[in-house]
Amino acid sequence: MADDCCSKKSNTLAELASKKDQRRVLIIVMVVNAVMFGAEFGGGLLAHSSALMADSIDMLGDALVYALSLYALHRGARWEAGAAIAKGAIILLFGIAVLFEIGDKIINGLPPSSAMMLVFGSLALAANLTCLTMLWRFRHANVNMSSTFECSRNDVASNIGVLVAAGLVALTGSAWPDIAVGSIIAVIFLRSAWRILSEAIPVWRSSTPSSANLARER
Repeated sequence: MADDCCSKKSNTLAELASKKDQRRVLIIVMVVNAVMFGAEFGGGLLAHSSALMADSIDMLGDALVYALSLYALHRGARWEAGAAIAKGAIILLFGIAVLFEIGDKIINGLPPSSAMMLVFGSLALAANLTCLTMLWRFRHANVNMSSTFECSRNDVASNIGVLVAAGLVALTGSAWPDIAVGSIIAVIFLRSAWRILSEAIPVWRSSTPSSANLARER
């Protein structure tokens, strides 16, 4: 009986410690993404790069995503699933927005500056690899942290795509590599949104709010 009680207390303390660690990591990656959004979006404007601008918008979305993840911590499975649904919806909207931006670039765009793409793309990659490393151990913690890790992994893939596009733009002098990578980033957004929503919606539907959570919702 005593052993069982101690075991339960130990599990509770371990869970609380894990939540504290999750909060600390989410705050760090949220700040990193917010700062990098400003830097990379400005670089995209200066370089006239669809890929850079798409990648920067992704970082803005992630900053919002991490804020939602922080809000959902300690609020139970239903809140965590609800935050994941919101994240999936944000990613979906940004994917559609990038497709519209690419359409405009095809009609009116000029070849971007490959040098500026390399500089800002490299900065973004370094920032996102740091975030991915911090999130790695929480990737299977719950649906909330799993979806957060998914966002960070997508960022790294997008950053690599931007650097590849920069190299191809430098070699060809054409805007098409930039357009192609922007399109790939949009597809990644849409695929990720589908995966997150397909996992989170059933969890949200099956979760019953506790009385404490119901009081908070009111």
